[in-house]
Amino acid sequence: MEAQESSLNITKYLYLLKRRWLPALGIFFPVFLISLLALSLKKPAYEAEGKLSFQRTNTISSLTGVGTEISRLEPLVTDRSNPVNTEAEVIRSVPVVQKIINRLSLKNKKGQPLTIKEFIERLTIKDVKGSDVLQVSYKDTDPKTAAEVVNTLMQAYLDQNIVFHRVQVAAARKFLEEHLPKAELVVRKADAELRQFKEKNQVVALTEESTRAVERMADLHKQIGDSQSRIADLDAQSLAIRNQLKMNSQQAVTRTSLSQSRGVQDILTETQQLEARLATRRVILQENHPEIITLKSNLAALREILKTRVKEVGGTPQSKLNNNLQIGELQETLSARLVELESTRLGLTNQVMALSSLQGNYRNRLKVLPKLEQQQRELQRQLDAAQSTYSLLLQKLQESRIAENQNLGNARIISAAQVPEDPASSPMGSYLSAALIASLAALASVYILETRDKSIKSVDEAQELFRLTLLGVIPAFSHSKKSPPGQEEVEPYSQRLVVRNTPRSSISESYRMLRANLKFVSADKELRTMVITSSVPQEGKSTVAANLALTIAQMERKVLLVDADLHRPVQHRIWDLTNDEGLSNVIVGQAELKTAVKTVMDNLDILTAGVVPPSPASLLDSRKMAGLIETFAATYDFVIIDAPSLTVAADAATVGQMADGVLLVVRPGVVDSVNGAIAMEVLEKSGQNVIGQVINGVIPKNERHSYYYFNNEYYPQEQVALQKS
Repeated sequence: MEAQESSLNITKYLYLLKRRWLPALGIFFPVFLISLLALSLKKPAYEAEGKLSFQRTNTISSLTGVGTEISRLEPLVTDRSNPVNTEAEVIRSVPVVQKIINRLSLKNKKGQPLTIKEFIERLTIKDVKGSDVLQVSYKDTDPKTAAEVVNTLMQAYLDQNIVFHRVQVAAARKFLEEHLPKAELVVRKADAELRQFKEKNQVVALTEESTRAVERMADLHKQIGDSQSRIADLDAQSLAIRNQLKMNSQQAVTRTSLSQSRGVQDILTETQQLEARLATRRVILQENHPEIITLKSNLAALREILKTRVKEVGGTPQSKLNNNLQIGELQETLSARLVELESTRLGLTNQVMALSSLQGNYRNRLKVLPKLEQQQRELQRQLDAAQSTYSLLLQKLQESRIAENQNLGNARIISAAQVPEDPASSPMGSYLSAALIASLAALASVYILETRDKSIKSVDEAQELFRLTLLGVIPAFSHSKKSPPGQEEVEPYSQRLVVRNTPRSSISESYRMLRANLKFVSADKELRTMVITSSVPQEGKSTVAANLALTIAQMERKVLLVDADLHRPVQHRIWDLTNDEGLSNVIVGQAELKTAVKTVMDNLDILTAGVVPPSPASLLDSRKMAGLIETFAATYDFVIIDAPSLTVAADAATVGQMADGVLLVVRPGVVDSVNGAIAMEVLEKSGQNVIGQVINGVIPKNERHSYYYFNNEYYPQEQVALQKS
């Protein structure tokens, strides 16, 4: 796309030069001769030349390893700039130039001190391609002065380069000396914060602590699991023994205690003996016998004593023991086993609780460890950064102290300037300079002429200005000269009927193409009535209307050509008709339409303008005119109305409202951009249906694109003059 636009711009410029070559030559030769004369009278200038060589790094810095970055030549933008060019700008800088002017007391032609601008104009600094060398040149009328300026300038640059780098190093050293104590304080502060953090959170090695905590958690989990398994086993054994004893563990403990209590067992034995005696005596004696009563009393006393001792030993009333105070050896063994199991279970339960508590402590510690690790890492990073900054500053301070005593320049003079023997300028250079100045003046004249010329000169400009559909391009084989104002044109009007006079010419074919394009303009509504107008007079609208009517009539369609230009009618002259009766006479009722309309050929009738009225606008903007157009449309297949130019009168806009569309004729070299814009504004504000534009009178040599025109070698070479109206 960019290449295409560039090609179009070049073509446009060549087209402008082609059109304005004559005034450009008229400016070129005088300016060339004057410039050549001025250059020949100028005093010859001598040019002295010296060279500076640059190194990427300073040699001393490379050997010592200190200060290698201070004088390094590196571009800021690596893909565009050259560091040597940067040094060239330093040489051109105001301080260096002013120092040379003052040191050598340089004067201009007027004897005044040489200005910086004048010095720089004489100075040339360029890099030698493919190397790190700068070529320094200076022009002066005195060859010795030229050589002296170059040598002094290069030496002054070298001195300033060294001083500049040393000043930079001194500034860096001072900066480091100021900031090094601050960096040390930052290190101490970061170290103290890390130490306080470890003391507060009892941190030694968080990573190892995390590993050990995880291992201990796993071990505790295993111990808890083992204990819980043993508890489950003990529960199962206890349940089995309780089912055999039909008592719980508390009852088993109580029974075992009672069975092992001597006082309880003695009373129990006495009670059993007394009960046996009572049962024996009851067989012999009555219940009311004193002995029976005494035995009962003694038995009751023993039982009370037994209850008291049972309660004292077992802590449980005798009633809850079901009076079973004696157990067998098996029951005693099972009871002892049950007590042992319960005791073991209780110990294991306490152990599980202790292990779970310890496990919770480890779990809580593990939850805190990530946060502690993060805080420790942050504090450690701060300490590392502070230590790194401090170490770097300390190292750079030592390097800057060493570099301050080094020669940090990275440039040297490899070729001192010699006093030139021959002038810098040659005769060929004077010719080239004069030619360049003359060419610029010629181009400037072309630009000025083109800027001041507002006329439309080509088809492209017409399309760009009007932005209407291009329906046809009518070329001109010969261009007739314009007639003076108020005089008739030299060419006969009858020569304008190109379609009739030279039907095989390229112009005739252009009108046929216009006729063909009109078929496709309106797809939804047939175009029956059309107004043909132009922006300004002399654009050939009447000629286009006449020839277009001929081409449509040749297609055996009934056509009416109406001359509605009541200001300067032309159609009666083109068709060699009388203009006694015409459109104006029909509108005011002075003539009948049948007698006013004249047949000029098969399928083609002409209605001339008639007598020119004092107020054409009032006639055209009337109901009578609207009725006539409706009558024309009903009678003829196609009606063409030749209307005045849009900038002359509002007649075309008025009649255009009554027709199906308006066709605008544009002639390059006649209409300008101002009148064209006015015409477009009139059409837009009046709401016209502008169907398109026809570019008339196109001269091929004035156009950039030859495809607008028919190639004449396909048509007979006939002399055709496209006249204007």
